Amino acid sequence: MAKKSNLTYQDLQAQINALQTQAEEVRRQEVEEVVARIREAVEHYGLTAADLGFGGKARVASALPGGKRGRKPGPARKKAIGVIRFRDEAGHTWTGHGKRPQWYKDALAAGKTADDLKA
Repeated sequence: MAKKSNLTYQDLQAQINALQTQAEEVRRQEVEEVVARIREAVEHYGLTAADLGFGGKARVASALPGGKRGRKPGPARKKAIGVIRFRDEAGHTWTGHGKRPQWYKDALAAGKTADDLKA
């Protein structure tokens, strides 16, 4: 048989509020400590926002002594395009993957077939 609690709903709500306030304070303190450790590491290693993936190209740090950096990375690779499967007279192309381009839809609406547009 379960014991009957002498706590009221209002008492429980007050406890919940007190615990939420305590949890928020603990979280705030933990975040401050984490931010301090991150700042220390960023300063120690000379990292930039780009190095951390927050925009721009990342610099690649080398393992050279003294924290010297290696050569700058080359140009970013271009995303490989697929094999062109459809083409129209105007030179528009489409691989057949992804959303159908407007020129393709227009050609179909004008009476062309997919076979007519095959490259």
